[in-house]
Amino acid sequence: MACVSIVMPIFNSVDYVKDAIDSVIAQTFSEWQLIVVDDCSTDGSLELVKKLYRNEKRIVLLRLAVNSGPAIARNLGIREAAGRYIAFLDADDLWLPNKLEKQISFMRESGVPFSFSGYEKIDSDGVSIGEIGVPQKVNYKTLLKTCVIGCLTVVYDSYMLGKVEMPVIDKRQDFGLWLRLLKETEYAYGISEPLAKYRVHDNSISYNKRRAAFYTWRLYRRVEKLPFLQACYYFSHYAVRGVLRRHCPDFARNIGILH
Repeated sequence: MACVSIVMPIFNSVDYVKDAIDSVIAQTFSEWQLIVVDDCSTDGSLELVKKLYRNEKRIVLLRLAVNSGPAIARNLGIREAAGRYIAFLDADDLWLPNKLEKQISFMRESGVPFSFSGYEKIDSDGVSIGEIGVPQKVNYKTLLKTCVIGCLTVVYDSYMLGKVEMPVIDKRQDFGLWLRLLKETEYAYGISEPLAKYRVHDNSISYNKRRAAFYTWRLYRRVEKLPFLQACYYFSHYAVRGVLRRHCPDFARNIGILH
C-alpha cells in the first residue's frame, strides 16, 4: 500500500507532464501513489500519460467530466488518496530525486503533521533563476502575512489532520489549504534545503504580482472572512514584504523576511 499519495492536476500540459511524472518515478522513496487528474485537456496530455505510463501500477489516472479548475481537480485527488501522507506536484514542476525520502523521514522522526521545503525557480526552458528558502516554522497568523509555502513542496499527514481539501476558488486555493491545515495544527515546519523545482511562466500567478495581490485580498475576505481592518493589517504586511523581497532582497534577508 502507498505511503504517500501525490496529487497532480493536468490541463494542456503536454510539454512538461512527462518530466514531472518522471521526477516522481525517479524518487529514492518508492512507496508512493501518483494520482493524475486530467481537467479536460485538449492538447493530448491525457493520451500521452496513458501511452507512456500504462504499465506503471503506482499511477492512477482520473478525468473530470467538465473543465473545473485546479481546486476541484486537486480535491478529487485528495479524496481518492490511499496514502497516509498527501503531497502535491503540478504538471510543469519537478521534484529532486531525494525529495520524498528526506521529507517523510523528517516528518516521521519529528512527529510533525505538516511540512514544506525550499525550492528552486526555473524558467520555461528549465534554466535556474534562483532559490527560495523557507523559515523553520510558520503558524496561521504568520502565514497570513505572506505565503512562504510552495505547493510543490508540501506534505501533510492525513491520519493526524484528516483529508483537508482546498477551498474552491479561482486562484490561491493552495494558500487557502495551508491556512485550513494551520487551524488543525499549530505549525507547519520548513526544510531549508531546496527539494523541488518550480517553473515560472509569464502567465503564472507568481509572475503577475497584481493578480496575486488581488486574489490574496479575496482570500482574506471571502474565504478566511477576516474583518476589514484585520484584512488590511495582514494585506499591508503582505504588500510591504513582497516589495522588499522583490526589490531589496539583501535588506529583506537581514530582517528575516527572505530566507
